[in-house]
Amino acid sequence: MLKDRYITDIIIQDILEKMIFIGGPRQVGKTTLSKDIIAQKFDGFQYYNWDNRQDRREILKPGWPGQARILIFDEIHKYKQWKSFIKGEYDKLKEKYKFLVTGSARLDVYRRGGDSMLGRYHYYRLHPFSLAEACGKTNLIKPFDRIEISSVNEMDILLALDKFGGFPEPFIKQNGRTLRRWQNERVDRLIKEDIRDVSAIRDLSSMMLLCDMLPDRAGSRLSINSLRQDIQVSHKALTNWLNIFESMYYCFRIYPHAGKNFRSLKKEPKLFLWDWSEIGDDAARFENMIASHLLKFVHFLKDYEGYRMDLKYLRSAEKKEVDFLITCDNKPWFAVEAKLNKTDVSPNLLYFKSKLDIPFLFQVVKKGGVDRFVDNNIRVVSADRFLAGLI
Repeated sequence: MLKDRYITDIIIQDILEKMIFIGGPRQVGKTTLSKDIIAQKFDGFQYYNWDNRQDRREILKPGWPGQARILIFDEIHKYKQWKSFIKGEYDKLKEKYKFLVTGSARLDVYRRGGDSMLGRYHYYRLHPFSLAEACGKTNLIKPFDRIEISSVNEMDILLALDKFGGFPEPFIKQNGRTLRRWQNERVDRLIKEDIRDVSAIRDLSSMMLLCDMLPDRAGSRLSINSLRQDIQVSHKALTNWLNIFESMYYCFRIYPHAGKNFRSLKKEPKLFLWDWSEIGDDAARFENMIASHLLKFVHFLKDYEGYRMDLKYLRSAEKKEVDFLITCDNKPWFAVEAKLNKTDVSPNLLYFKSKLDIPFLFQVVKKGGVDRFVDNNIRVVSADRFLAGLI
């Protein structure tokens, strides 16, 4: 079921033309995808990890193995001159070798500054397992197409994702002790290794306190002033820390939609975690899981197809709210309201349907065996069936 990843084939297709960079959260499976999956599709490969002393020496030596077809560089962004080095090697040898660069979340931070490699690479964000990927489904969807709802019951996989999250190790092992230890180690290394390497944070203890507080705020509008008062730090420091957490793929924020004919109440963004298994509240964890699936869907259409996609939420001046809206070129495609068990249609979906003329609307429930249309073409559907139609 999990021998391949959802972007394997498209990376193999794209790497024939340009370098491929793979980013994403710590422990999401970037090295496994590069070394154990993609590399195996070529006649020969050479893998280098900058953290390995012998590999560092090999990288800086002149020449590359003649039998290799693809060169894989892991964590090379830790080398100060890595961009000029990779750019020079690629320009000189792109007809002979294919280049794949991966590493921790810091890769995305470092690739944006300094010398530009524009036009030489495609960047993919690797996400945790989603329900469609865990089921082995490949759905190629274009903006404004109808989402195909599965008729197959996948509740076992949905409940496993809900409890253990989508990161490979805890999801595959599905063991409570493994999950708890993995969560502790991941957060500890994120702050003490990844963040410390890119930012001069003087107050790590307060930053860790913020990290401890964010799971309780998942799915809620994020008030920086409220957090600042709880932690007793400046607005500037807290804003900087949140931006760092987001750049390191610990959390993400979605913002309210504002259109030409729609007056949004311009309030705070809503906060979500990449690892929703950290969230204790059932409703908040379920909403976060839906948000993560939708973000993966949006990133795929951005990274591979090049569409201008966004994940937003809806909130009117009258304080009516719908959890999620997917847009393309800022035009509404479909809206999603997440509920644990409530199958009566939210009146807010009806409101925004008429207000914004949204083509498709879904009320997605955790309860199994639900799939029906109601007024104005709103579909109430079980989460396992809905998520199986995404990426």
